[in-house]
Amino acid sequence: MAELTPGHERTRGRFVRLAHTRFATRLIMVMERFWPRILPLLVVISLFISISWLGLFRLMPDAVRYGVAASLALLAVASFWPLRSFRRPTSAEIDKRIERANQLVHEPVAAQSDRLAGNRDGFAEALWREHQKRMAGKLDNIHGDLPRTGVPERDPWGLRAAAALLLVTAAAFSSSPYGGSVLDAFRTHGGAEVVPPRVDAWVTPPAYTRRAPIYLTAEANRDTERFTVPQGSILALRVTGGSGSETLSYLTTDDAESLIDPEGASQSEALSTDTSARRFAATLTEDGKLRLKRDGQEIEGWLFSVTPDNPPEIRFAEDPKRAVNGALELAYEIEDDYGPAEARAIFEQARNAPDARPLYSAPDLPLTLPRRDGRTVAAKTSRDLTEHPWAGSTVKMRLHAIDDAGQEAQSETKLFALPERTFTNPLAKALIEQRRTLALDANKKPRVLAMMDAVMTWPEETLKDLSQFLGISAARSRLETAQTDEQLRDVVDYLWEIALIIEDGDLTAAEKRLRQAQEALKNALEEGASEEEIARLMDELRSAMQEFLREFAERAQQNPNMAQQLPENSQMLNQNDLDRILDQIEELAKSGARDQARELLSQLENMMNNLQAGRSQQGQSGNQQSEMRQQMDELGNLMRRQQELMNETFRMDQMQRGQRNQQGQEGQGEQGQQGEQGQQGQGNGQQPGDGQGMSPQEFADAMRGLQQGQGTLRQDLESLMQGLEGLGIRPGEGFGEAGEAMGQAEGALGEGEGEQAVGEQGRALEALRRGAQDMMNQLQQAMRGEQGGGEQGFRQSNNGRDPLGRPQATTGPDFGDSVEVPDEIDTQRARRILEAIRKRLGDALSPALEKEYLERLLDMQ
Repeated sequence: MAELTPGHERTRGRFVRLAHTRFATRLIMVMERFWPRILPLLVVISLFISISWLGLFRLMPDAVRYGVAASLALLAVASFWPLRSFRRPTSAEIDKRIERANQLVHEPVAAQSDRLAGNRDGFAEALWREHQKRMAGKLDNIHGDLPRTGVPERDPWGLRAAAALLLVTAAAFSSSPYGGSVLDAFRTHGGAEVVPPRVDAWVTPPAYTRRAPIYLTAEANRDTERFTVPQGSILALRVTGGSGSETLSYLTTDDAESLIDPEGASQSEALSTDTSARRFAATLTEDGKLRLKRDGQEIEGWLFSVTPDNPPEIRFAEDPKRAVNGALELAYEIEDDYGPAEARAIFEQARNAPDARPLYSAPDLPLTLPRRDGRTVAAKTSRDLTEHPWAGSTVKMRLHAIDDAGQEAQSETKLFALPERTFTNPLAKALIEQRRTLALDANKKPRVLAMMDAVMTWPEETLKDLSQFLGISAARSRLETAQTDEQLRDVVDYLWEIALIIEDGDLTAAEKRLRQAQEALKNALEEGASEEEIARLMDELRSAMQEFLREFAERAQQNPNMAQQLPENSQMLNQNDLDRILDQIEELAKSGARDQARELLSQLENMMNNLQAGRSQQGQSGNQQSEMRQQMDELGNLMRRQQELMNETFRMDQMQRGQRNQQGQEGQGEQGQQGEQGQQGQGNGQQPGDGQGMSPQEFADAMRGLQQGQGTLRQDLESLMQGLEGLGIRPGEGFGEAGEAMGQAEGALGEGEGEQAVGEQGRALEALRRGAQDMMNQLQQAMRGEQGGGEQGFRQSNNGRDPLGRPQATTGPDFGDSVEVPDEIDTQRARRILEAIRKRLGDALSPALEKEYLERLLDMQ
């Protein structure tokens, strides 16, 4: 093939460029002719879509909606009329458009495609090709033209842009909950909505979880992707306004969707009766998504992670054991997500014959529940079951717990002998054995009669009192004539009364009243009773305790041997000590510290139990070192004085702060404020002149007096440490830290720094307690090598405490570390907090949510 010359290359490039220009010009001319004719139809369509997406069709009555839709349809049909005049551009029109756009003369574009007319000869053709060649030379820089539709001349106000802007706005609005659909124009709504629907949704966790409700539609929760709620939470959703076609469903993780019907009616009934406010409610039990739809389109959705409520777990922490007074003591642990609702011990007879006919059911023993603080799982229950006919028999026991969701749990089974009361009188012991035999199997009535006949065969040998003979004779007669189970149960109760009279006389009535008062107060503290009820029960406990101690003292006078049943040098508990403990229990209950009140009541109950048990303990006296006891009593007195000095320093510091604040106010209500301060000082246990209205010199003198008292305490501590060293006891680090803290407090008091002095005094008091505990540990280690026999075994089993529940005389007084009792400063602070909470609750302007929170705080007491 022959190679193309440069001239041929240029010619070919011109024709390729001409072809591209003709194609582009053709498209421009088609658009110029088609766009003005199709634009009306596009505007009508955009108006229809905009009205639909803005939700206007849903707000129109049916007649208006039909009219608007028909008008738009007619406009759309009319928009097709201009299309009938559409014509495609011809090749000649395209060439002329190119020549006009490039300002070419003599039609050079058309000459490239023209042909000679008439007869053709060689000269004419050569001349024509030369003409085309010259015309082609003008096509080197040929280009197309821009489109000119003429729309701006027809729409000088630019109304077509308004239609486009409206379409963009409607497209953005359509994704909102109030957006519409293009199908709304073809749906029958039966009436227009007055207002867009308002959605309120919230989740209320179960009350026992102590969780606050979650408001799903609150502004603060708009960005929350997933809500974590406890299992069993109640979902509530309310739709106000709207079309009435809203539906609510819950989609679980396994794609199972369940419809939630409105409250009070089925779905169809709710749609036909009331659409102004529709309520939905459901219980959340598993993870999923809540979906609110309207006409099949989701308008709201919330994701939930449901925290399962696991069943409780209950187990023994220790084996069941017998207390010193015969009560059954149980130590156990209960674990639950939100705390158990109820727990009890279940008993079964372990050795009953298959054909036995028991007269009594198993003992009912509710268990004390641990605190609902999310951390405490251990709890203890002590209950006197010695009066129950099953006492002394071998039983199988398991613990049973139930949470607020109704889920249950059981522990392992324990086999043991149910604790019984110890009877020292042989006759009383025999009666109790026959009572138990009859109660466990009524078929053994003949055997019990035979045993009673044997006892009464030689009454002068076995019965030392005529009243005992008469009582047993009456019991035998009643048993012989008893036919029904109810009559047999009366005999069983009568045998118990006779055994108590033979063993203890009339003291048991006071003992029973005391136990009932203690149990009633314990139940009231656990159930959150009112202050009036607590005060009434405290009065009953004081009266019962006084009666018990009075009868116990009378019995001790009649029986001098009872005095030998306690350790020789044991400490005495007088009425003032008991009153102080009872006052502390009442103050703790009123200030809201009911857990500490229950612990202190339990300690008091143990003291009474130990006192009762002490009646049957023999030979519990030993050789005590009076000098050692004196040192320990001195230590207890030193700690008490340090506590009193700290309280006094705290009061002086508060008065100093009050005077400074009063001086900062410029003469407004000076005398009235002084009167109030005087009343407050008296309410805190101060008398007029104790610091109210003191001059700076008087206040400095008072602080110097406190400084001297602190110095005296430090010197007494040094003397005590020297005395302990003389007895062979090495003072622990706690005493050294206490002496250092006392010196710091003494210096702070000298400089008038009351707040710093209170802190150092508190540190000294805590160090004294640690030193006292260390000293007691050294004593116990020294005594272990000397202890042996029954007395030592008893003391070890009672953790070194006497029958009153206090440390033995050889181990010193109780330093207050067994129950954490708040001091006067903490009590005053707790009272102020409670008064502030009650004042806020009484404010009518307080928000309802705040009041509910404050009420829950008071319920947690």
